[in-house]
Amino acid sequence: MTEPAQSPDAATEAFLAHRNLLFTVAYEMLGSAADAEDVLQETWLRWASVDLAEVEHQRAYLVRITTRQALGRLRTLGRRKESYVGPWLPEPLLTTADVAEDVELADSVSMAMLLVLETLTPTERAVFVLREVFDLGYEEIADAVGKNPAAVRQIAHRARSHVAARRPRGPVSRDETRDALTAFQRAVETGDLQGLLDILAPDVVLLGDGGGIVQAVLKPLVGADRVARVLTRVQSEASLELAQVNGHPALVLRRGGELDTVLAARIDDGLITGLYAVRNPEKLSRMAQETALRR
Repeated sequence: MTEPAQSPDAATEAFLAHRNLLFTVAYEMLGSAADAEDVLQETWLRWASVDLAEVEHQRAYLVRITTRQALGRLRTLGRRKESYVGPWLPEPLLTTADVAEDVELADSVSMAMLLVLETLTPTERAVFVLREVFDLGYEEIADAVGKNPAAVRQIAHRARSHVAARRPRGPVSRDETRDALTAFQRAVETGDLQGLLDILAPDVVLLGDGGGIVQAVLKPLVGADRVARVLTRVQSEASLELAQVNGHPALVLRRGGELDTVLAARIDDGLITGLYAVRNPEKLSRMAQETALRR
């Protein structure tokens, strides 16, 4: 009878030790918690068949498997998004308090940043995430994405330039975000049109994701006046509360006690420049419990 390559418990222990990290890698590449969980299942199946005695660095090996699986799924997601009804927004996560404490991690998983990452090619996104967020070496990244280190350096440079041109203009403190959202919440709850206009940037953009399942704006809504007038009509029989979403303060809207919308914001120079309203019920399941993210 042939002995197994290693104890199943040893493989399980190693996988669980890095699970939150692997989920974070997959989520940052995909913007979808459901797809990230599927990637982790695929990673586990491949990891369970590996001879651990031949693995020098378990973390790097697991990240490589996860990255390769996420890259394949990212290309599938791209085709799925082409037929998506209305704007596609990342799946929001109710995150643990320590995520906000890691400023770089919180910035990398913010709704605004995940939307910027959507504009990269799959390989650019993988290289950017592994290099800029997880600080992996070029040789490790090369193994994960199937390129040579010199090519990875070029891809990383191109991705950094692309992201720098599109990311929020500067770091925004949690207090600044919370203050802006509190003023926004007060204005919405009281139907204060002028109060909304005071906190919204003139060129603010509202994106809504209903996924064709529930009603949402089907095209980006641009301009403070247009956005404010829509928002003053949403408060009927609804309640707004602050929550920690993707490492940043955000608003959760409930109707009849049931979760209806997660509303995240992009803040630039103290004003709200982007509003991201996720209403697709298939994307709201991770708001029922906190998700731990790790670098």
